[in-house]
Amino acid sequence: MEFLPGRALKNSLFSLGITDVLESVLKEFDVELENLYELEPDAGLGNGGLGRLAACYLDGMATTKIPATGYSILYEYGIFKQKIVDGWQTELPDCWLPGGDVWLERKSEQAVEVHFGGHIDEWWDNGSHYTKHVGYTTVTAVAYDLYIAGYDSSSVSTLRLYKAQSPGVDMQKFNDGDYIGAFGATSVAETISKVLYPNDNHLEGKKLRLRQQYFLSSAAVSDIVRRHLSAYGTLENLAEQNAIQINDTHPVLAIPELMRILLDDCGFSWEKAFDAVSRTFAYTNHTVMAEALEVWNEELIKELLPRIHQIITEINRRFCEQLHSRGVPDYQVGNMAIISFGKIRMANLAVAVSHSINGVSKLHSQLITTDVFGDYYKVAPQKFKNVTNGIAARRWLNQANPELNTLITETIGEDFSHDYDKLMKFKEFSTDKKVLKKILAVKLENKKRLAKYLQEKLNISIPTNMIYDMQLKRLHEYKRQQLNALSIIADYQALKAKPEMDYVPRIHFFGAKAAPGYFLAKQIIKLLCTLGDLCAADPVISKKLRVVYVEDYSVSLSELLIPAADFSEQISLAGTEASGTGNMKFMLNGAITIGTLDGANVEICEAAGIENEIIFGLRIEEAKAVKDNGCDLQNIINNDPVLKNALNALVSGELGDRFNELYDALVHQDRYLTLMDFAAYREAKAESDRLYENSTEFATKSLINTACAGMFYADRAVGDYARDIWGI
Repeated sequence: MEFLPGRALKNSLFSLGITDVLESVLKEFDVELENLYELEPDAGLGNGGLGRLAACYLDGMATTKIPATGYSILYEYGIFKQKIVDGWQTELPDCWLPGGDVWLERKSEQAVEVHFGGHIDEWWDNGSHYTKHVGYTTVTAVAYDLYIAGYDSSSVSTLRLYKAQSPGVDMQKFNDGDYIGAFGATSVAETISKVLYPNDNHLEGKKLRLRQQYFLSSAAVSDIVRRHLSAYGTLENLAEQNAIQINDTHPVLAIPELMRILLDDCGFSWEKAFDAVSRTFAYTNHTVMAEALEVWNEELIKELLPRIHQIITEINRRFCEQLHSRGVPDYQVGNMAIISFGKIRMANLAVAVSHSINGVSKLHSQLITTDVFGDYYKVAPQKFKNVTNGIAARRWLNQANPELNTLITETIGEDFSHDYDKLMKFKEFSTDKKVLKKILAVKLENKKRLAKYLQEKLNISIPTNMIYDMQLKRLHEYKRQQLNALSIIADYQALKAKPEMDYVPRIHFFGAKAAPGYFLAKQIIKLLCTLGDLCAADPVISKKLRVVYVEDYSVSLSELLIPAADFSEQISLAGTEASGTGNMKFMLNGAITIGTLDGANVEICEAAGIENEIIFGLRIEEAKAVKDNGCDLQNIINNDPVLKNALNALVSGELGDRFNELYDALVHQDRYLTLMDFAAYREAKAESDRLYENSTEFATKSLINTACAGMFYADRAVGDYARDIWGI
């Protein structure tokens, strides 16, 4: 459903190796290339890690010459533009297409029709089953292609984006004087590609999301079938020549859609169609939390997608029948069923049909076999695999951090740009005092560049002689920005009580958007902005403690922020973050992780050595035990006066505002064990102070993190998919 490619000009020039040429040509016209970059909007096609990962993979596949097409929707407004008003997130339309559309090539001749609603007529004739979809509404999916050039490669990945258009005006209604009705179908149809992830806390929002998901799935599958038929003239070898990777549950409707085409349009038997579909599809899971696994109301799917509903129902019937025949207990079959109590469970559909299911870090892949899909693993363990996420390392180092890139090239050569495993050679310089001094100088330059940008573009003035501590990720309780906030409150209270105390100056940077309907996440943003105003307004405290909330966080902003980071906050509760990719970008740029043993943090510690990160908090088994058995929150609060005072500040008014809902969520529920990890987190922050003060030790650990980040690159990850899942 999303790809987050960022700006295209800088990446394309770099991949083609012509940045220097263009820079020199433009200087003849008194044009700075950096200023030209700033004129391009970020493509509003995604919102966070999931979409950025998909874009990184297209980059990796283009570079390694894996023939790949990504499919998504041409969102007119992207997710939303975030505006902070009095500390509260406000959503504005993200009008990225004026300016962004120069990269798109319209392919009108490859438009496809997508059908919604209506009903199914069916009959039997000579032992064959026939269906006819009648009374449906048609939406046209018009294709636009965005190209991603591989680095130093003749290969290009295509991101095919579909825009929803109505096939026309209902002239009968128009002639009858029903002008609104005549154009109503047009507005409903074209709403599909207006905004990414409409708020779904009401029925109309749910309907629109479902329309979006089927629109994408149907258009993409139609295109894949068209391409295949034009090359081979038959669908008999479809599974041998195509691999379709479902990135999370949003496009799972592609499975019954391909079944529909093979059954209804091509006359395949059920068994033959299901075999082809199973061998074609593979599913990447991106969450360990059961509540985040997508579930649809069966009646809603029946209303909007009647034939798809029939096919899902039959897949479920045969699947459950097969499980019963194998002696699987009834309760286990109930857990594994695709349809249960009027709900269609999309992850269950993906796992039941796909030939491969993978997690996105070693820990996550283990968890989906024991917890999330434990029942399936018992039945078909051979389906489950791991592919640890990877990032487009050339974007996040070579382009985003040119000074560090130059330093590495001077020490080990430039071969690593083709093979990031070779970065490990840089580790040999971890005791070289000249190189360590240069590491610190590079970090300072990156801080100056960020400070200059924030001053010029956002009118935020920050010093460069403080720790730059960053938590840049989607705003969600499980990512625990609230834990960071409580620690900041504790520091603020300590400095307020004793301004002359020893304190290593630190700026906390946050960048995040909250889902429009997620009130508690929005209140955490309000809290962070309030803390920023409080610290900035105090002439004494502002020299030691600052909080900067970067409005409208984006790929382009992260390219400035991440290279300047000293510490990377990866503090989700163990067992909640599938992997993360921000943690990898920070590591590559020499930031030291302050984190829990969650997601890919585990592999970061394995790669760089746990002694080169700052790890704290409950381990996954401990967190699970606490959740299973409960804990006495009041006892934790009463035994930690620092925590108690920080919590009280949320409701006492001393911060200038009250955060009653957040206080209640923490004190009475605390789903993500923020309070239990608070003391350990405070110790971790104290350790980061000590480390930063020892500049040689800090530089050493920073260098080692960069040198050991080689395994977390997209070229390796897509190679794993190609070898272990796609069979190419």
